[in-house]
Amino acid sequence: MAPAPKGKAIVIMGVSGAGKSTIGEMLAKVLNCRFLDADDFHSQSNKAKMNQGIPLSDEDRLPWLESLRDALRESLAGGETVVLGCSSLQKQYREILRSADPNYKLGSYISTVKFVLLDAKAEVLAERLNKRAAEGKHFMPATLLQSQLDLLQIDESEGIFKVDATSSPQAIVNDIRSFDFMINST
Repeated sequence: MAPAPKGKAIVIMGVSGAGKSTIGEMLAKVLNCRFLDADDFHSQSNKAKMNQGIPLSDEDRLPWLESLRDALRESLAGGETVVLGCSSLQKQYREILRSADPNYKLGSYISTVKFVLLDAKAEVLAERLNKRAAEGKHFMPATLLQSQLDLLQIDESEGIFKVDATSSPQAIVNDIRSFDFMINST
């Protein structure tokens, strides 16, 4: 068994438009830690595909998820707390991220990598995505929202903390912080 990692990771997850970057940056600031935006880890070809309205395949996602896992692993090994904004839509994707913890056993869900789902209705998300696209602020069009909603897979046994993504950003960060045992436990 590997030595226990000294750091911890909090993954702010959800479909595009849920607020992962906004909430992740705010939470990282409050926790005085680093924020990683999974969008920054996408290859140019992944971004181009999404920009053209083409959903990513698992083959497209795997190298991206592995690079995110490696970044989390490095932070955990260095004793850092890190917040990652990442869609993490399927259980198998979250398993890859959980494996950043060297002691993680597949399917146990006991890991120093914790997940927070930003949950909102499709109409709210579509409105946010359309606004963002009109402002030229993101590469992913609202037309891909349904493909992401179709991929979203939550298993209650995973212990994912779910928050209402329609609350104010500060209220969401406060909710996450009040769920202290999730952030502080392994």
